[in-house]
Amino acid sequence: MDIENIDIDREIGKVGAHICEHDKKKGLLIPILHKIQEDYGYLPGEALERLSKKLGLPLAEIYSVASFYHQFHFSPRGKKIVRVCMGTACHVRGASKVLEKLQNHFRIDVGETTEDLTMTLETVGCVGCCGLAPVVTINDDVVGELTPKKLEDVIKEIEEE
Repeated sequence: MDIENIDIDREIGKVGAHICEHDKKKGLLIPILHKIQEDYGYLPGEALERLSKKLGLPLAEIYSVASFYHQFHFSPRGKKIVRVCMGTACHVRGASKVLEKLQNHFRIDVGETTEDLTMTLETVGCVGCCGLAPVVTINDDVVGELTPKKLEDVIKEIEEE
């Protein structure tokens, strides 16, 4: 994203005629953060510094907004985001063993990314596929009814990048 060439009036649209310059800039912050993260995969500090200068907003304010929302990340993430469901059904059916196996195999903890950026490991409260417990998602794909063999296949799929 070319932060230097942001046209605030164009981005904010017709509503811009009714709000002050400072509010226009604040109104663009979240959509621009989404665009930066889409381009880089996370929010690099240098990009946020340039954004601060371009919008005339304090860097602390930008970090405050970005850190409030769970979907923004300040460090590189893996090509595959693996989320282990820890909801009740998944917990009862062995989600903690699935999580432990993934942590041990990839040598990372929850919230961490492998050094080669192959994957990021996360947990979620519920995926909504309780009948398939235990469940993991790999990016947008749901993998359910995990058995030890099926988990080995999941690990191979993750590593095949």
